[in-house]
Amino acid sequence: MTEFVRFLNGEKACYGVVRGEQVIALSGSIFTQWQETDEVFPSSAVRLLAPCEPSKVICIGLNYRDHAEEMKIPIPEKPVVFMKPSTAVVGPGERVIKPAMCRRLDYEAELGVVIGRVTRHAEPGNAIENVLGYVCGNDVTARDLQPKDGQWTVAKSFDTFCPLGPRIVSGIDPSDLEVKAFLNGQERQRSTTAQLIFPVEYLVSYLSKVMTLLPGDVILTGTPSGVGPMEPGDEIAIEIRHLGRLVNRVAAE
Repeated sequence: MTEFVRFLNGEKACYGVVRGEQVIALSGSIFTQWQETDEVFPSSAVRLLAPCEPSKVICIGLNYRDHAEEMKIPIPEKPVVFMKPSTAVVGPGERVIKPAMCRRLDYEAELGVVIGRVTRHAEPGNAIENVLGYVCGNDVTARDLQPKDGQWTVAKSFDTFCPLGPRIVSGIDPSDLEVKAFLNGQERQRSTTAQLIFPVEYLVSYLSKVMTLLPGDVILTGTPSGVGPMEPGDEIAIEIRHLGRLVNRVAAE
């Protein structure tokens, strides 16, 4: 298992690997070849950034059976796909901004899949080979702006609506990871990726037959039941087994 972070090293963004309570800066790209350098920092002293810079974030709606039931929507026969722009991405500790036009702002805890290499027409049996690792994600949603008949782009795409972090973890099995959300310290969501309707390997294969997946692109795999509203001043934390804890606060626009 390797844990990658992206952090601010002086005035530039840098990738690193986590070793215990330290972060070792890397040279090269985590998506091609990388080496550890002599620069070592205490984990508590580095400012973490979003762990990757996706060209696109591809999201899967209604991918937990209990969430589809919660939303009173039939179980989908094929993945429900929508996208977030790269400008929605923020890192751990950054603010989620509630837009002035939004009356209800929801959290959605999700497992994120980080693509490791250019991927096109992958088959389910080898799709995982194209994955660098996994990350905590929050599919923030302006719920009152989300029409029930589809076309969710507006509700999902505001700046800051895609927190990712704190790290990308490679070398783990994504098939049974516990996913939780805490609002102001109170548990609001709890499930496991074993409940996914469409598992990771299926999603990578399915999406790669539609579009080219680039290194650093992220697939958000859906959220379990328990989604709910956030208000300015609230703290939202997403926890996934092995992946750490992604914490953000909400602020008004």
